[in-house]
Amino acid sequence: MSLAPASTAVVIGLSAVVVAIEGGEAVVLTVRPKDSDLESLPFGPFDPGGHRTFELAMRAFVTEQTRFDLGYVEQLYTFGDKGRDAPLADMGEGSPAARVISVGYLALAPKAVDTHAPDSQWRPWSRFFPYEDWRAGRPPALEIIEPALRRWTERGADAPQRLARARLAFALDGAPWNEERVLERYELLYEAGLAPEAARDRGEAPLPPELRAALGEAMFSDHRRILATAVSRLRGKIKYRPVVFELMPEAFTLSALQRAVEAIAGVPLHKQNFRRALERAELVEGLGRIDAETGGRPAELFRFREELLSARPVSGLSLPLLRD
Repeated sequence: MSLAPASTAVVIGLSAVVVAIEGGEAVVLTVRPKDSDLESLPFGPFDPGGHRTFELAMRAFVTEQTRFDLGYVEQLYTFGDKGRDAPLADMGEGSPAARVISVGYLALAPKAVDTHAPDSQWRPWSRFFPYEDWRAGRPPALEIIEPALRRWTERGADAPQRLARARLAFALDGAPWNEERVLERYELLYEAGLAPEAARDRGEAPLPPELRAALGEAMFSDHRRILATAVSRLRGKIKYRPVVFELMPEAFTLSALQRAVEAIAGVPLHKQNFRRALERAELVEGLGRIDAETGGRPAELFRFREELLSARPVSGLSLPLLRD
């Protein structure tokens, strides 16, 4: 008589990537789980008996852990894969025997409000992905990552395919940089054993300190993978939907708007062409008031024409790169 295999418990973990703009930087809200030396996104397990919907449960977790009430929210992605090339999802105490299905959400906030919650803080997402910030040119982190990545591409029977993937993802050998491939880059680094989480999950020796610094700070569980998904989504979405205005106050200068877009996209924009594109899209209008607190020359304040959303289809923002 054969015995049926024991079933594996399944836990649905809900995580929130809460993004704001602070001081011209894209920042994300993090917490520090109990007994962990790594930061995480606000998260918690879905309770089918106590939670009516995934989103309501996720909102409750964020408020409970950070004292922050969410506004704009959208579901990102569901990760359920398991294997050597997938970051290990972990819900903390009591979950190692369970299979964790990770459901990520993206939330946008017009201000990085101080939450006053213990072990909660706003962190620049460039701390977790330093190689993603091209605003000042090719990031120095890539000069450290590239040799290690090339060594990985030279191993194995699929070496040519590995090199082709690395070239496209990391703009090697003159290939163009695509800012939207954040998740692809992180997953490639994990597969190559170059993400700190890969060494942790596989029980391997930690990477050298200089390489670890270039690769960015590790996060608890699979949260850096979820964060990479959010950055990819937001970088793509600002081009076809006006979601960047969810990150802006009611009144803003055009310079502040450009800095916010550059912080999200991670690339420098051509000032005059950016403003011409704004004029053509008719997304903003002047308020007839001056912001004298810019620290330099006084600038006119603008607002997002939110009424357009119900009047006609509204696209996102053009990203005229500085090099163009």
